[in-house]
Amino acid sequence: MKTKRFMAVALTTALSAGALYGSVATADTLDNVLAVGQQKTTAAQASQKRIDKIAEETSSLLQDFKVVNKEIDGLRVYNRQLEKQLANQLEVINELDESIANVTVIERQIQPLILRMLEGLEQFIELDAPFKLDERMANLEGVKNNMDRSDITVAEKFRQVLELYNFEAEYARKIDTYGDSLNVNGQEREVNVLQIGRVALLAQTTDSTISLAYDNGQKAWVEIDAGEYRRALMNGLKIAKKQATIDIMTMPISAPEAVQ
Repeated sequence: MKTKRFMAVALTTALSAGALYGSVATADTLDNVLAVGQQKTTAAQASQKRIDKIAEETSSLLQDFKVVNKEIDGLRVYNRQLEKQLANQLEVINELDESIANVTVIERQIQPLILRMLEGLEQFIELDAPFKLDERMANLEGVKNNMDRSDITVAEKFRQVLELYNFEAEYARKIDTYGDSLNVNGQEREVNVLQIGRVALLAQTTDSTISLAYDNGQKAWVEIDAGEYRRALMNGLKIAKKQATIDIMTMPISAPEAVQ
């Protein structure tokens, strides 16, 4: 009876020990499973981080690509515009080269023209009424002296000649007066000269006793009737000096037939 009871206790102990060992084994397996799952989770998280980083880098590269692509498109448009501008500049350069070549030819033609213009102007002044003769001839000589200077361009020389012609044209459109010295009856007398364009050139001694008119036919100063023209000439001198208002003046003017 005791033997049976001992065997029952031993069997119970063995079963308890087996159950305990089984529980311990099951716990170790669960821990291993949980550890492996944790490793997989950690690895998955790391992989996800790498994926997110790659996705972020890819998105950044895509944005950079779009920006660079837009810059390339802009550069293509800019290059096309530059090509057009360069083509236009080449045309301008070709035109300038042609113009420079023509300028050399024109310059060779202008120089003789300028000299002929000066000769013609000098003859004109010599044949014209002798008003402000010293001043006009001095201006002419000044321009003639510049013709031999190498530091003055042909364009500037031509401008100076045209300026002389403009001065001569202005003389015909204004009334002017100035002081001068004339030979009157064998004596040098101080006179006031009245220039009415190129219509009349008159003079009166400073004491207003003698009145003179330049005769284009005789190329000389001739005395005119002091009684008839003295007051008109005095009034004309005042008008020229802007000391009187413009008025009708009776002056000795040669008829066109007489001039011919």
